[in-house]
Amino acid sequence: MSNLTPAQRVTIARHEGRPGVADYIEHLFTDFFEQKGDRQCREDPSILGGIALFHGKPVTVIGTRKGKNLQENLRCNFGMPGPEGYRKALRLMKQAEKFERPIITFIDTPGAYPGLEAEARGQGEAIARNLFEMSQLSVPIVAVITGEGNSGGALALGVADTVLMLENAVYSILSPEGFASILWKDSSRSGEACDLMKLTAEDLLEQKVIDAIIPEPEGGAHMDVEAQMAAVDQALTAALNSLQKISDISIAGQRYKKFRAMGGNGYYDGN
Repeated sequence: MSNLTPAQRVTIARHEGRPGVADYIEHLFTDFFEQKGDRQCREDPSILGGIALFHGKPVTVIGTRKGKNLQENLRCNFGMPGPEGYRKALRLMKQAEKFERPIITFIDTPGAYPGLEAEARGQGEAIARNLFEMSQLSVPIVAVITGEGNSGGALALGVADTVLMLENAVYSILSPEGFASILWKDSSRSGEACDLMKLTAEDLLEQKVIDAIIPEPEGGAHMDVEAQMAAVDQALTAALNSLQKISDISIAGQRYKKFRAMGGNGYYDGN
């Protein structure tokens, strides 16, 4: 892996040209059929999801979406979902369970939208509900952290049997700027915060928070999109093949134990 500082990896993870969920859907899946709405309030464009074929097999694909230009950024709220987005994601995941489809999620978000209106419509409950329900789903779940994975807004799509992470992606409890603002009351110390937060793929693999690192082209995923897609395709195929050997009865129990073991004295070894 390239010898980059955590702050440099954060910069690459946020690069505007970095492939997003729409790119992965276009390159890796066929016959994608988008599904919209939470059946309660509204459609949230910051979550993109639907049914697709992955190497000819039906799957449900869900991901956070930032957009590629200012107009799309504004429409997708810069990748910060509201409660409607998380309820939509859960609706699609429950549908996947009903029809026995594996679930693949792509995570790239600075965090859930923290606005007053989102809280009024149940932001906290929507995220908590996703964590609870995902832990019990009886179908395989693979999560791929492709850019930023910050706070509960990322974890709401990240309770997976296999968690993959791109080499220059980051995964943490909040943004480095937020961390620095809380710890030192100075967001300009975000670079220093990056060193303390252990948010890189290498850090998280060592801590057993993620299961594997997907390599990136030199300079980041945006430098060679085709090569990046091939690497993600290979990692997804291997993960799904491995998970499909586990019975539906035991997969939820293993997933629950995996996450309960994090932060403890040891790591769940799958037994």
